[in-house]
Amino acid sequence: YSNFIDDLRVYVRGGTGGMGYPNLGGEGGRGGDVWFVARERTTLKSIREKYPKKRFVAGTGANSSVKALKGEKGKDCEVHVPLGISVLDDDGKQIGELNAAGERFLAARGGLGGCLATNFLPCKGQRRTVHLDLKLIADVGLVGFPNAGKSSLLSKISHAKPEVANYAFTTIQPELGKIMYADYKQISVADLPGLIEGAHANKGMGHKFLKHVERTKQLLLVVDISGFQLSIKTQFRTAFETILLLTKELELYKEELVTKPTLLAINKMDLPCAKDNFDELMTQLENPQDYLHLLEEEMIPANTLEFREVIPISTYTGEGIEELKTCIRKSLDEQAEQVNEEYQKKKLLLLQTSR
Repeated sequence: YSNFIDDLRVYVRGGTGGMGYPNLGGEGGRGGDVWFVARERTTLKSIREKYPKKRFVAGTGANSSVKALKGEKGKDCEVHVPLGISVLDDDGKQIGELNAAGERFLAARGGLGGCLATNFLPCKGQRRTVHLDLKLIADVGLVGFPNAGKSSLLSKISHAKPEVANYAFTTIQPELGKIMYADYKQISVADLPGLIEGAHANKGMGHKFLKHVERTKQLLLVVDISGFQLSIKTQFRTAFETILLLTKELELYKEELVTKPTLLAINKMDLPCAKDNFDELMTQLENPQDYLHLLEEEMIPANTLEFREVIPISTYTGEGIEELKTCIRKSLDEQAEQVNEEYQKKKLLLLQTSR
C-alpha cells in the first residue's frame, strides 16, 4: 500500500515582510504567499519525492529604500497538487478543497511589510502544518468484498492492468481505468480495494479505502454469485447477504453513500449452478424485506440499495461485459441530464424571484 500515497503532511510558511523606511514613510514589501494549485497528472508521491523535507516557504518582501519607497512583494510559492485534494489542519478540520484543474487554495499568507501601523518593522508570515488528503475522483467506483472479480472486471472494460489472482487481497491500492467508447466518450472507473466486514470501523484499512468512494458519481457493486468467505474462520455469506453487508458498511461509514446511483454486477456466471443462484438472488432482491431474517439484526442496513440495473456477467468468458458498459454510460447520461434539469430549474426560480 506504500506505493500509493493518499495523505501527506506538509509544513507551509508565508514570507516575512520587508523593512519599512521610517525617515521617508516608506513601506516594505509584503511577504510572498504559499498556494496549493490543482493540476492534472500530479500525485502526492511525486510531491514527496521532489520535496523530501515537505517544507514550502514563500519569498521575503523587499525592503523600502530611497529608490523604491514601496518595496516589492516577496515571491509566491506554488505547490502543484492532484485533483480531489482536501486540505486539513492539524486538528483534522477541513479548511479547503481542490477538485478541478487550476483551482487554488491559499495555504499560508505572507506577513505585512514594515509601515506606520507596524512601527516600520516587518511581520512574519503565517506558518502551519497541513494535511493533504486525497480522495480519488472517478465517474464510477467498483465496490465489493475481496475476490469478487473487481480487478478482472476493470481489466476487461478498460485499458488498466491491475494485478489479478485467485486469492483474496490482490488489490492493495486504488486502481484507475478508463472505459473507451466508439464515439470517443471516456468514463473513468476506480477499482477500490476489497472491503471486509467492519471496514466502517477501519478494520482492514477500511477508512483508507472507503473515503475514495465519496467522490465517485456512481457506484458499481460487484458480487460473486457463489457467495463470499474471507477465510475458514469467518462465516460464509451468500450473494444476497453480501449485498446487504456491503450496503451496511457504506451506510455506517457515511449515510449519503447509500443514496448514490448504483448498478449491480453479478460476477462468475460461468460457474456451475450460477443460473439457479441468480434466479434465487433476483427473487430475494425483489422482496428484500422477506429475507432480512437471514442476517443478524446488527448487520441489517437501515435502507436497502435500489439498483438501476442488475447485470449478470462473467469476467472469465466475457459474458455481459458489453451490456454492462452500455448500462454504465446510460446511467451516467441520465444522472447528468437530471443534474442539468435541476440546475435549470434553480436558475429559473432565481430569475423569477429577482423580477
